[in-house]
Amino acid sequence: MKSTATYPFQQMDVPLNERVQDLLSRLTLAEKVSLMPQYQAAIERLGVGGYKHGTEAAHGISWLGKATSFPQPSGLACTWNPELLKEIGAAIGDEARAFYKKNPTVNGLTLWAPTVDMERDPRWGRTEEAYGEDPELTGRLSTSLVQGIQGDHPVYLKAVATLKHFLGNNNEIDRGVGSSSIDPRNMREYYLEAFKPAFLEGGAQSMMTAYNSVNGVPVILHPAVMDIVKGEWEMDGFIVSDAGDLFGIVKDHHYYESFAQSMAESIKNGIDSVTEETDETIKVIHEALDQGLLSEADLDRALANTFRVRFRLGEFDPEELNPYAGIDDSVVLSKEHAKLSLAAAKESIVMLKNDNETLPLSKSKLSKVAIIGPLGDEAFRDWYSGTLAYGVTPLQGVIKKLPGKQVVFASGADQIILTSAADGKVVGITGEDGRLAVVNEALEHGEMFHHTAWGWASHTLQSTSRGQYVTLSEAETLTVSADEIYGWYVKESINLVPEAEGTVSLRTWNDKLISIHPDNGTLQVADQAADVNARSFKKNIVVDGLQAAVEAAKAAEVAVVFVGNHPLINGKEEIDRPDIVLPEEQENLVKAVYAANPNTVVVIVGSYPISSSWIDEHIPAVLYTSHSGQELGNAVADVLFGDYSPSGKLNMTWYRSVEQLPDLLDYDIIKGKRTYMYFDGEPLYPFGHGLSYAQLSYNSLHLSSKKLEQDGTLNISVQVENTGAVDGDEVVQLYVQALASRVKRPIKQLKGFEKVHIAAGQSQTIEFSLPVAELAFWDVTREQYCVENGEYAILVGRSSADIQLTEQVRVHGETIPARNLYVSTQAENYDDYEGVYLDECKSGGASIHPVKDGAWIAFNDVLLDKGAVGFEAWVSSVKGGSIEIRTESPAGELAGTVNVPSGGVQQQWASLVAEATINATTTNVYLVFTGEVLLSRFQFRN
Repeated sequence: MKSTATYPFQQMDVPLNERVQDLLSRLTLAEKVSLMPQYQAAIERLGVGGYKHGTEAAHGISWLGKATSFPQPSGLACTWNPELLKEIGAAIGDEARAFYKKNPTVNGLTLWAPTVDMERDPRWGRTEEAYGEDPELTGRLSTSLVQGIQGDHPVYLKAVATLKHFLGNNNEIDRGVGSSSIDPRNMREYYLEAFKPAFLEGGAQSMMTAYNSVNGVPVILHPAVMDIVKGEWEMDGFIVSDAGDLFGIVKDHHYYESFAQSMAESIKNGIDSVTEETDETIKVIHEALDQGLLSEADLDRALANTFRVRFRLGEFDPEELNPYAGIDDSVVLSKEHAKLSLAAAKESIVMLKNDNETLPLSKSKLSKVAIIGPLGDEAFRDWYSGTLAYGVTPLQGVIKKLPGKQVVFASGADQIILTSAADGKVVGITGEDGRLAVVNEALEHGEMFHHTAWGWASHTLQSTSRGQYVTLSEAETLTVSADEIYGWYVKESINLVPEAEGTVSLRTWNDKLISIHPDNGTLQVADQAADVNARSFKKNIVVDGLQAAVEAAKAAEVAVVFVGNHPLINGKEEIDRPDIVLPEEQENLVKAVYAANPNTVVVIVGSYPISSSWIDEHIPAVLYTSHSGQELGNAVADVLFGDYSPSGKLNMTWYRSVEQLPDLLDYDIIKGKRTYMYFDGEPLYPFGHGLSYAQLSYNSLHLSSKKLEQDGTLNISVQVENTGAVDGDEVVQLYVQALASRVKRPIKQLKGFEKVHIAAGQSQTIEFSLPVAELAFWDVTREQYCVENGEYAILVGRSSADIQLTEQVRVHGETIPARNLYVSTQAENYDDYEGVYLDECKSGGASIHPVKDGAWIAFNDVLLDKGAVGFEAWVSSVKGGSIEIRTESPAGELAGTVNVPSGGVQQQWASLVAEATINATTTNVYLVFTGEVLLSRFQFRN
């Protein structure tokens, strides 16, 4: 309902902020409270419509109906193409506008994308949603997606991009209760660095906080939200809490005792929109107001942020003034968007290996091709995919390429019939609901299933008669009723557990045992009294999937084996991966096919890096693609048969095994030697790796200067020539390396990249502009960025491990002075540590929390020119303990000891002073812990 009155907030000539403040001034307190939830209420008397924050759009509009589906973000990252990401963002924004036009109250224009979390570990269950392990790559790509989504109009926004999940969010295990321990260097140089450009350059108008804590503080309450995002970065949009997270402060973190307090403190710390159940949110906000924990002014600040954005979306202006208001349903699933999806899918494909020019395959010479593997005839969607209008499978794409030729398919899955081990009765489908039960029939009358093993005890059974999957019903019976493997809980995952004498037991997705009902034979979750004999089944193999694949490979001129993961099995939101290697069953399939036909190509279709040293050692050609939406099969076929020269580059290091990784919950990439920047082992495939059909050579690296001041800019140029007969794209990668430093610096660090198309026989000169400030690191001794004086290497190449050209420059920068520990020093600003993690200090900041006796933190190059006679520490302890002050090493000379008595509760902090004798010197200082003593800050006395 439109208001007939004309208020300043409805007038176009009034400045934006004045319009926002005028609207807020006309709202009652109750109305303001009703506008705080994700579903904002309509205020009909003022002509304000209802509005919803939060439309999923990771790689296309999700859950609103059929929409264009693009490759998973992990695949989009492998394109290394910011311009392409901007086009995709624009297409997503267009389709969001079309859905909004149909139902503006429910189909909001606030899109929950992109995911900017740093992927320091490939075991993260949500790896598919983000852009990789490097902040430069992630920052540029996510910024471009933001710019595309939001549009480039000076007044109006097409839609709103919401960066998620701030901050330090890269594990699913204990994500709602756990805390990421992140020291200042890791925080400033890595985790924050990925988010910064989307705000400073992309103008992102929204951000979502993460479920986890950082250094003991739930991120929703962390000072970085206000101090850095809204402070340093001057973000002028709004911040939203993740679903259930605000109440999770109480229920999961147990950080506060009341929902009113968690609500109040979250809003005061920058949360502007609350993603909780609407009525409960309104109730709790009123409680916080009544208890004096929250003020109307706090609500005004939050609502000013959300309404400023709604005004910029054009909601309160005539449609004819808004260039985006006319976008309608014609853009959804348009031909142009389909072409863009195909282009993105092709660019995302990475050629990992191509010995002896095995690829491309020849369409004219081949007469019979075998497509093999569980991913060969599938185009899956993931949890945040939209509803696919269509999905071209690899098999369909190859058949389209080879009209009139023989293309055979073998999934490698066994076809089986299950019988009761107790009496031999056959499992079949009974009833319209697809319920499974044992029936007294001959084996051939039983239901036959495609049995696919996805590794790590995850299996699926697909009915050959119905084409549907076995799933666990609400009544806890097994039914053939699922059209696809999909759901928050993947109830189509069935574990066939080997037992004695060749039998198996069946376990559900949540590890409940299945038994046969004694009266009607139904396969159901077993109760405690179920007959043990009714819990065992015999798997009768009608078709041996491995043998069928071998026969198909033998009869073909080339075998292409498609392996990988199902996007919702063994790794998804709330489930981290059990391993990073290819499932054993799939590797055995590849081995058998290769033994039958050495002319074998492997295509890995995966949401994340999937390693196999055996495949790399034996298979001549290997491709990788993410799950690539609707155009997967066409894109893969184009690359396989040479209609497109692959140009994708890896967005993550592919490790050989988990033995090359530290613990999943270790967030220190420097000490843990994570990512290409610090990993000093031999990866399976390095960050930035990707081969091409084009033959490209690098030459003539030129630097504008060999000596630079720290406020200067280095201009770099390099020539790349295509010496082959095939046109191709190349991603030219610029890395830097500090050749000497006070601290451990990256082995190399990406500082620029350009994707260029180079025709056969042609060359191009690629130019980079590198501000010297980009060579800075975070100096913990002074809590500021620092460009050190010294030599730096400039490296240009095809990947992080394939550097083609190198030059050096000398930078006239700073020399970091010796540490001054006579001033109060934050303990988190250590140079090194052992056996500690970062926790909260209730009086402000972080604290050191030792996990064992003998744990220590180190401070290097400390100038005690006046010596020391005392040591003051801000500490807390429940059980008591001590801090020893030692020099040069953890076992070095003892200068003094701070004895910390039991404090009863960890929240009680106190300043303690102890004698500490050190002669005037420059030394390294070690603080060694005994007991559970938390240390926030300290200083020496002279």
